[in-house]
Amino acid sequence: MTAFGLEKDSESAVEDTCARGIDQYRARGFASLGVQFDEALLAALRARADQIMLEGDPRYFFQRDAPDGRYETLPRGSGWTGPGLDYRKMEKLQLDPLFAAFIENPLFARIAHEVIGPAVALYRAVLFTKGKDGGTHLPWHQDGGSFWGLDRAPVLQIWTALDDAPVESGCLELVPETHLRGLATRLGGVIPDDVSCGIRGELLPARAGEVVLIHNHAWHRSGMNSTGRPRRALTICLMSAETRCTRKKRTPRTFQRLYEIPRG
Repeated sequence: MTAFGLEKDSESAVEDTCARGIDQYRARGFASLGVQFDEALLAALRARADQIMLEGDPRYFFQRDAPDGRYETLPRGSGWTGPGLDYRKMEKLQLDPLFAAFIENPLFARIAHEVIGPAVALYRAVLFTKGKDGGTHLPWHQDGGSFWGLDRAPVLQIWTALDDAPVESGCLELVPETHLRGLATRLGGVIPDDVSCGIRGELLPARAGEVVLIHNHAWHRSGMNSTGRPRRALTICLMSAETRCTRKKRTPRTFQRLYEIPRG
């Protein structure tokens, strides 16, 4: 598989990497697949991400970093507030042609079909950024619960580093096997302090182009960025295409299908 910026490994090597990674993801709640994408593609994705942040577009969801770096003081509901590269996250990147083509790459399709099955849908495609001035500290949390408004729990996130993400940049930190315990609270999201107090995880520094599989219920967090360089990563959350939105106050969401297998 060499299409769309994938590193030029043999088919058998890709199969072995996927198999080992999926086994580790199932056992520990997360797994690195190593560097899978080349620098030319990563540079194009970084440039496009910066362009979106500078230009703004009402199709996307934007959230700026907290001025003091604290998750509790993140600005809520303000969206795009003008040109800048200090947006903590941008959602709905599947609407951008370049990111959409990247999401549909054959490596992700192979993993999704193995973990989820033949019918796969996208819950969200998000760029998480820790700007060169520090970003925002993200506390221990799980990506699921009643807050997500789904009739079943999504289980797979594929995280791709667009920049090098050393420990000093606020790399991923995860607690092995926490996905086996289910949700810490019914609501999901941030784990209460009295539950997470004293917990230390496993730091997972990454190189640009590295891919990490994460179970939605695995406890994870990330710190501040002290490198003076931006740290950007794209996360896609995948789930069964049979998943339905359960929200009542607004029109239920529909979810884009991915990696469809041709009939016949």
